[in-house]
Amino acid sequence: MQNQLTGRKEEQQILLNALTSQEAEMVAVFGRRRVGKTFLVKQTYGDRITFDLTGLQHATNADQLHNFSLQLTGRMNLPIPLKVPNDWLEAFFLLSNYLQGLPETQKQVVFFDEVPWLAGHKSGFLMGLSWFWNSFAVTRNLVVVICGSAASWMIQKIVNDRGGLHNRITKRIFLKPFTLTETEAYLKSRNIRFNHYQLTQLYMAIGGIPHYLKEVEAGKSAIQNINDLCFSPNGLLRDEFSRLYPSLFTHAENHISVVRVLAQSRQGMSRPDIVRSGKFSEGGRTTKVLEELEQSGFITTYYPFGKKKKDTLYRLTDEYSLFYLRFIEKNREEGNDVWQHLSQTQAAKIWNGYAYENLCLKHLPQIKKALGISGIYATFSSFLQRSNAEQQGAQIDLVLDRNDQIINLFEIKFFNAEIALTGTDAKALRQKMAIFQTTTRTRKYLMMTLITAFGLKHNMHSLGLVEKVLTLDDLFE
Repeated sequence: MQNQLTGRKEEQQILLNALTSQEAEMVAVFGRRRVGKTFLVKQTYGDRITFDLTGLQHATNADQLHNFSLQLTGRMNLPIPLKVPNDWLEAFFLLSNYLQGLPETQKQVVFFDEVPWLAGHKSGFLMGLSWFWNSFAVTRNLVVVICGSAASWMIQKIVNDRGGLHNRITKRIFLKPFTLTETEAYLKSRNIRFNHYQLTQLYMAIGGIPHYLKEVEAGKSAIQNINDLCFSPNGLLRDEFSRLYPSLFTHAENHISVVRVLAQSRQGMSRPDIVRSGKFSEGGRTTKVLEELEQSGFITTYYPFGKKKKDTLYRLTDEYSLFYLRFIEKNREEGNDVWQHLSQTQAAKIWNGYAYENLCLKHLPQIKKALGISGIYATFSSFLQRSNAEQQGAQIDLVLDRNDQIINLFEIKFFNAEIALTGTDAKALRQKMAIFQTTTRTRKYLMMTLITAFGLKHNMHSLGLVEKVLTLDDLFE
């Protein structure tokens, strides 16, 4: 089996363990559209896949069954297509007969891709699959891989199924976008070498989605590539937003509405704030939409420091969605070199700050490693104290509460050079620390920590205040 994968070591090992185990395995692979699920499975298993079937989007059940018969015909090398089965029970019976006729010299892999499209309303696919697994696969020592982009559907219908597939999933893989390090390695494998600042600019706009990164061209800057991908008439991401959510969710207009509301808030929003801002219903539909967006990796939930679950904040952390709503949607018709101009505006500077915070939130293990505390248990949160009649308000981007009696209070800044604190900056940071201490009444030692692009130029204002400085390079560890 060839290995042309970048990163994905842990995920590939899960698949290989399923192949070498002494029992039947059912592996669920899910993750957002274009994240590389199919590529991972096919690159790992190669010719060990003895049958594979990909669901057709917006197709009838009859069309899906017809597609099944054609795929099975191809696998059997028949000159004339097989008769289309009447239902999925019959289809899986035919598949089991085909697999039974193959030599058992090595463990076989059966791969079903885009299962949410195969298992449409009243299709009978999941019933047929449960029969196939319980009546045949477990006796043949097969690996059955079930893959889907609609992560929330996969979790609800497959992983947490209470019917015939209950507790049948033996391994699961939630495939996430590339980290910064994986993105760098992927681009290098395509002979594209950016420095960390250029790569971060690109990542903040389109994220670590392999299918998007595949369109990046060598010999062009990050700004030029963003312009070509997002604003040019033939750019892959110019209209991707309109296809992205409908491909994953039923009634996707609800999910898009929530994403639009969250795109306006830098510090995140509570459920009541989302309902109020978007004028949504108070019922369970909004909660379900939020759960589905989180399960699919578009939004992130976190608790403010010292708060409980009911105080959960939701934050839009999908890079492309945020960039689209902030810039692409309103500027697609502005002609050539749009981003060259927009990237210099105040709106872009504000977005840079938000996007860089999101980037740091996605690289928390790297931050812990840079602080030298990888082995120390710690929890991440944010801090927001609104102003009132008694005291001034304060917001802290990131709080790291450590078991060694230290709390790191992070200030996150994205700038294209070293930062030098002014007297005003230092006063504001000291005030934040004081408000945090007073509000939380913590007895732990507070350590002010900066995360910047290129570091801090120490001066009289930073001495005795900023104790730790992390840079872009630390996020690539």
